[in-house]
Amino acid sequence: MASLTTPAPRPTVEDGGHALFSWLRTMRDEHPVHEDEYGVFHVFRHADVLAVSSDPAVFSSELHRLRPGSEALTEEILSVVDPPLHRKLRRLVSQAFTPRTVAGLEPRVTEVAGRLLDAVEGDTFDLVSDFAYPLPVIVIAELLGVPAEDRTLFRTWSDRMLSMQIEDPADLQFGDEAGEEYETLVKEPLQAMHAYLLGHVEDRRRRPGDDLISRLVAAEVEGERLTDRQIAEFGGLLLMAGHVSTSMLLGNTVLCLEENPGLWDALRADRSRIPAVVEEVMRLRPPITVMARVTTRDTEVAGVPVPAGRMVVPSIVSANHDERVFDDPEAFRPDRGPKNQQTAFGHGIHYCLGAPLARLEGRIALEALLDRFTGVRITPGAHLRHHRDGLFGVRNLPLTVRRG
Repeated sequence: MASLTTPAPRPTVEDGGHALFSWLRTMRDEHPVHEDEYGVFHVFRHADVLAVSSDPAVFSSELHRLRPGSEALTEEILSVVDPPLHRKLRRLVSQAFTPRTVAGLEPRVTEVAGRLLDAVEGDTFDLVSDFAYPLPVIVIAELLGVPAEDRTLFRTWSDRMLSMQIEDPADLQFGDEAGEEYETLVKEPLQAMHAYLLGHVEDRRRRPGDDLISRLVAAEVEGERLTDRQIAEFGGLLLMAGHVSTSMLLGNTVLCLEENPGLWDALRADRSRIPAVVEEVMRLRPPITVMARVTTRDTEVAGVPVPAGRMVVPSIVSANHDERVFDDPEAFRPDRGPKNQQTAFGHGIHYCLGAPLARLEGRIALEALLDRFTGVRITPGAHLRHHRDGLFGVRNLPLTVRRG
């Protein structure tokens, strides 16, 4: 049962997350399922997070259930629909966005990463603006078949959406009653991005090419195809979620290595350890820290009653630090191997389709840094700006590097 005591306020991640990790440990021990002042239920233990994300019949991804009448704006988005529509969309998308497609990107990702770092002049640069942001944007844009030169436009959209502060999760609105901040910072850039992508989808129907949008247009399973809107929605999801999460992953990787400086030399000596490092970064500092579900009926989580129609927020970062699953969870230990049951890419039917691409980009980016610099450190005295709550990463990361 949930504790009747009131937990302390959630800390920010300005100290690298250490205060947050301590707070999450207290929540797991004393408030494993906590109803906040807005009636939202937060879930903190690894087993309970997996249980919620494994049961779409009870814990729905269709957030429009919170605002009846708003489903028209979200019903085509893969990440916020339930079966059977989710099953149909995922099968069609998976026919075009295959592991082979991702594996085939390795030479181009390597080329882009090298070109971006070769453009660095002097011994200082900002990892995020000069490398971690443009790398995934260029790769995903080229994969989709849209001009990588438009990445300034993509960043304008993402910066606006990521700047919205949501104090009450129940204020998430998708319809005409949305507040002015939501209209300006979320709805308008989303509509602009989807209009942009719809134009490319319509163009590929007339003139198919060798790109993901063309393959999505041609995808067919049992006589069913994706609509233009469904293709545009998936393209937007891949573009936004893909570049934001990968950008934060690369920044978090350098932050973790900064705290464990001997690992740079260890990786230079044995590159085969890089995938395990990336996996441990995803566990310790997952870019996306929570997921959101809505209960379809009265239920309970870990013995705590949860009424129908309530938002449930499983904490990915807390699950990844659960001492019931991970030994010494606040330590950065790339040697966890199969015991690293991290949940950064989700779980169940909504497991991230882009996980193989994120892992590929993370590995190649780290290899490129090792290839070009004999020393990498965060510039002393640098002021780091962090993303808002719900995201775990930095907006800037000034580095000082050594060559030769």
